[in-house]
Amino acid sequence: MTGTRGLGARWRRRRPLRTRLALAASAAVALVAVGVCAAAFTIIDYQMTRQLKLNLTQTATQTIRERHDWGPTPSDTLCRYPASPCIQIVPADPAKDPRERYVLPVSDATRQVADGRRAAFYTKLTVAGQPVQMLTTRLGSKDEALQVAQRSDTVDRGVEQAAWALSVVGGVGVLLAAALGYWVSRTGLAPVARLTATAERIAATRNAGHRIELPAGPAAREDELTRLATSFNTMLGELEQSVTAQRRLVADASHELRTPLTALRTNAELLARADRLTDAQRDRASAALGRQLRAVTTLVNDLIELARDEEPQPLVEQVRPAALLEHAVGAAREHWPEISFTTAIAPSAAGLTIPGVPPRLSRLLSNLLDNAAKFSPPGGPVETELTYTSGELDLTIRDHGPGIAEDDLPHVFDRFYRAKTARALPGSGLGLAMARQIARAHHAELTAERAPGGGAVFRVRVPVAAA
Repeated sequence: MTGTRGLGARWRRRRPLRTRLALAASAAVALVAVGVCAAAFTIIDYQMTRQLKLNLTQTATQTIRERHDWGPTPSDTLCRYPASPCIQIVPADPAKDPRERYVLPVSDATRQVADGRRAAFYTKLTVAGQPVQMLTTRLGSKDEALQVAQRSDTVDRGVEQAAWALSVVGGVGVLLAAALGYWVSRTGLAPVARLTATAERIAATRNAGHRIELPAGPAAREDELTRLATSFNTMLGELEQSVTAQRRLVADASHELRTPLTALRTNAELLARADRLTDAQRDRASAALGRQLRAVTTLVNDLIELARDEEPQPLVEQVRPAALLEHAVGAAREHWPEISFTTAIAPSAAGLTIPGVPPRLSRLLSNLLDNAAKFSPPGGPVETELTYTSGELDLTIRDHGPGIAEDDLPHVFDRFYRAKTARALPGSGLGLAMARQIARAHHAELTAERAPGGGAVFRVRVPVAAA
């Protein structure tokens, strides 16, 4: 039994899915066709034999009703005519047999029917070289048996012809089943074949831009395999976007790192010849080297933070956003003394807590406050407000700077993206991208918009109930 299962498993592994499906469908349809033909043959054989027996019964009944000169007689004919029945009367006592030889065979069962010890019965036999169906029944109340026989060769030929016809029909049905099975497997698995070919092309070319061709028409999209192909195309689109974003991140990071690394190498080489420099030159080179090291360190740390998709669960705790906002605004005042920061916290939001990682949420707030301060004019205000309405915390940070251009608005959260007005300002272009990633990791939504009257508004919405 184990060997049989192992052989079946090896056969399934070696045969493609299309072949297995075609064979299964063909076998199912062929089994149905053969079963229908076998059932039809059985019914035809039964009905034709039943009709012959019914004719014998009717002949026997008519003979009993019409004949009155009873007595032992041999068969009226030798059953040489297909349409003429043979009739023979046999007594229960062999001593009363006629002198003529019986044409139809007489047995002990015949004598038992004659004296009433046995019920009537049918027999298939051969008389004068011809196949015969015979009925043996008791003749009235006398101790005699009536034997009525009729040739069955016409019935046998009809059954044989039906068998040949049904065999041909069954064979055609099996061939049609094989063709239908192949068509079903080819048509039904076409999306799977296209999916496999696309996956193989992607594996060979490493190009996620390939797609599976989908059948046209809205009705085709109701098919399970078509929905699978659609889902695979969606996955390929996400993969392509991910690969493109990864390549762009690597290219942008390489570009951003090239300038500070070049400056670092230049200043390091300059300090290597410190004996040729004056004290002022050496101090300037050392300060520049320190600034560039801090910039590179910040950039690398930001890249590491962006590479993390979600927050570590062991570090999640209940956090008060109001307290974090006050702390972040205090730190921003120290870092940007020329900017005026104002904070408004609604009483309904003052005591609320949400699950989160405090250092990451602080980084989110500091990035938004630094961005607002960077674009604000000296002495300009940066306004922060925290409110709670309808199960949602709403934090807004507004500056009064030049605002965000319409062309730049869809890209402000892209990595390394810098608007034309920001390219001369310090920074790597990762702050807002990191802020959005932290917000998404905390089930929050971060958006940017143009403020009425000038400036930009960044809004963080946190669904407290969901969190």
